Amino acid sequence: VQLVESGGGSVQAGGSLRLSCVAAAYSYSIYCVGWYRQAPGKEREGVAHAKRDGTETYADSVKGRFTISRDNGKNTLYLQMDSLKPEDTAMYYCAAEDCHSDLPFDWGQGTQVTVSS
Repeated sequence: VQLVESGGGSVQAGGSLRLSCVAAAYSYSIYCVGWYRQAPGKEREGVAHAKRDGTETYADSVKGRFTISRDNGKNTLYLQMDSLKPEDTAMYYCAAEDCHSDLPFDWGQGTQVTVSS
């Protein structure tokens, strides 16, 4: 199973980025999916999650600013990030999640997002 992320980069506070994650070996439509991030010295945290029925959940710190979506035809998961803040700086990972336990079982390699003030 392979997940490949792209779209990270450096941006000033208030800017936007869109992360993408392509699943090379299976269809996203049958899985629950999520985006996670890990800042230096901190634990990895869940940022946004999407169930198969379309239900979305977000961490309080990104609600109203980030949007998770997927294009099943392209087998691609997205994270639209708007109004970025310096505290959003982290390595971002996409993941396939077990829909019963909500636990991730497959990860991408990560893409770096850096937000400067």
